[in-house]
Amino acid sequence: MKKIAVFTSGGDSPGMNACIRAVVRTAISKNVAVSGILQGYNGMIKGAENFIELNSRSVGNIIQRGGTILKSSRSKEFMTKEGREIAYQNLKKEGIEGIICIGGNGTFTGAEIFYNEYGIPSIGAPGTIDNDLYGTDLTIGFDTAINTAVQAIDKIRDTAESHGRIFFIEVMGRDTGFIALAATIAGGAEMVMLPEVKNDHVQLINFFKSRSETKKSFSIVVVAEGNFEGGASAISTILNKEIPGFESRVVILGHIQRGGSPTTYDRVLASKLGYGAVNALLAGEKNKMCGLINNQITLTPFIDAITKKKPLNPDLLNLVGILNN
Repeated sequence: MKKIAVFTSGGDSPGMNACIRAVVRTAISKNVAVSGILQGYNGMIKGAENFIELNSRSVGNIIQRGGTILKSSRSKEFMTKEGREIAYQNLKKEGIEGIICIGGNGTFTGAEIFYNEYGIPSIGAPGTIDNDLYGTDLTIGFDTAINTAVQAIDKIRDTAESHGRIFFIEVMGRDTGFIALAATIAGGAEMVMLPEVKNDHVQLINFFKSRSETKKSFSIVVVAEGNFEGGASAISTILNKEIPGFESRVVILGHIQRGGSPTTYDRVLASKLGYGAVNALLAGEKNKMCGLINNQITLTPFIDAITKKKPLNPDLLNLVGILNN
């Protein structure tokens, strides 16, 4: 290959810029030119004005920056056959022979379909704070996101203790509870509500009724937004009705978890995966995600990364119950 492209797609995650930097500098070290595609699949469809030449200097001083210098989007047009045809023609005009795509499920699904229709090979780097992709121990941005969540929990704990209050803290995780589980343990929260575990609110009611026996003056419960009972506001409302005199506060961290300078771990992880992705693409691999398992770079077919369920660690679930006593 003489020229490849790199783009970011879907939700942004801290560390994407570090991955872009590694992709560009690894490719250039092998005498391969790199185009950056602005705004993901949308930019691929829009054409020339969204294709920019990247070199070692253009990716300087970005490793510490959150977000993505290539911008991101979710493209409805790319979901159509007509949109993908336009994208293919634009790639041909630019002389692009392969793609590094940084993103999550939707990004890799699009790349898989695109290859099946037009034969453009892709290697993916898992960029999502949710840590929900099969084939890698951690995804780019997850470590930063849980650090952000824990910093917020630490601050909320101060006011919770000062006023003897109950706080429900909602973190991201529409389909998975990786952020919520890690933040609960690291933040010293008493309970966690996860999409993967059907926590009957009766369990919460019993927990709070027993607080008087344990003389616990305040409590923090971490709630993944996709929990079976609903988000933090819904759970708080249920308990307000079920327990006389129950009073709680709700904090929704929301998109604050996506931003900020990436942690050291995310910078190193993103650099490893960007490097590994380029090497895999130039070696003839295609339609695979570059991940890290047991500190070793691995390649997982997109179809597996997308469809196979990545389970929560049951030991961590047990640990929450032990530590909240």
